[in-house]
Amino acid sequence: MCRYIFEQENIIMSNRKSLHGNWSSRTAFILAVTGSAVGLGNIWKFPYITGENGGGAFVLVYLVCVFAVGLPILMSEILMGRRGRRNPVKTMELLGEEEGNSKHWKWLGLWGIVAGFLILSFYSVIAGWALAYVFKSGSGALAGVSAETISSTFGAHLGDWKSLLFWHTFFMLVTAFIVGRGVQRGLEKAVQFLMPALFILLLVLLLYSMNTGHFMDGVKYLFEPDFDKLSPNSWIIAMGHAFFTLSVGMGAIMAYGAYLPQDTSIGTTAVAVVFADTLIALLAGLVIFPIVIANGLDGGSGPGLIFETLPVAFSQMPFGTLFATLFFILLSFAALTSAIGLIEPALAWIIESFKWSRIKAAAVASIIVWVLGLGTVFSFNLWSGEEYQFFGKTVFDNIDYFASNIMLPLGGMFISIFAGWVMCRVSTSDELGFGTDWRYTSWVWLSRIVAPLAVLFVMLAKFGVIKP
Repeated sequence: MCRYIFEQENIIMSNRKSLHGNWSSRTAFILAVTGSAVGLGNIWKFPYITGENGGGAFVLVYLVCVFAVGLPILMSEILMGRRGRRNPVKTMELLGEEEGNSKHWKWLGLWGIVAGFLILSFYSVIAGWALAYVFKSGSGALAGVSAETISSTFGAHLGDWKSLLFWHTFFMLVTAFIVGRGVQRGLEKAVQFLMPALFILLLVLLLYSMNTGHFMDGVKYLFEPDFDKLSPNSWIIAMGHAFFTLSVGMGAIMAYGAYLPQDTSIGTTAVAVVFADTLIALLAGLVIFPIVIANGLDGGSGPGLIFETLPVAFSQMPFGTLFATLFFILLSFAALTSAIGLIEPALAWIIESFKWSRIKAAAVASIIVWVLGLGTVFSFNLWSGEEYQFFGKTVFDNIDYFASNIMLPLGGMFISIFAGWVMCRVSTSDELGFGTDWRYTSWVWLSRIVAPLAVLFVMLAKFGVIKP
């Protein structure tokens, strides 16, 4: 039966082409997927959790988790996207039927699109903060001022709903413009500029960080193994971050996979993405922590590290205004590449479902995200009171919690289950190009057993069902 299905699929696959064009090269795909993965979490969260959980010891744990959990799910999502060559909803419907199962798997594709929409609705607002701080830093408004002044500046920014709305709107307009231009003219050209620019900015800031006099302290903070700080909870943190940092479970990778040329190796490409994503996170840590340590500041202040702690550090350093501006440009670039990946699955679905032009679909999708984002904008000011909260959380907190802690893990887990258990072995081995050697066997076991159980364990631990 499996062989028959595979033969029928080959007939279909030979005629199935992406309706939106293809990436021009493997490099373009790697840049796009890495851009989708790299975001605020890479810039502050990974360095912070590394330092707090044993430095180099945690890095080793993270690498085990990212290769055992993140990588197989990433490969699964790419192969499913390329196999289907459609938007995530249609891809899951087609593959569900072709693999002799059920077209109801389309709901998994829709689940990912909705998750991406919800995440982008608040991500664009936070990205607006970074854009606003490019101009605040560039104007010198944060230079030479006290920590209290910088803290009150950030508080005032959050309290000004008109300012948040302006930058949220501006960011979505830029995102809509890029995705509206298509795969090669829009997405590819954007990431081919933004990702190298992001990397160059990181290197410039790294050179600046090396001259703080505390660079080796930053290296020690990040990489010196401290196994005493490792705990069962450290493994949960590592698994959770390995999963979320690669942007799996939200349809972005599946949509990008649909544009991947057939002769491109999924395995080597996925490994390159994991390597690039981790490298950028580590470089960000080497940029941030020597600067923080040099100024005797708190490196564990979460999001405040970016908008309160670092501006204080920059304000006290030579050429601080210039490098603070470069840092927030870097942050804005990272946010933009992620936003492009978040909206693309919905865009592909709208185009294929309603036969609209790409420009019209980009406009409609962006407007919907913009409207949803109003909830986040007002969560920090007009709707911050208890009367506007649900389950003790603001609109922003609820959307963030539901999308990040429920929708993404479940989406990734079922993607892994579908690729490992539902898809025919000859289909997946053909798509991965591994044949039946140890690489394919490893992927099968990781996708079928390790990745789903690891994601389930992380979810149960987060909800307190089990205690590590």
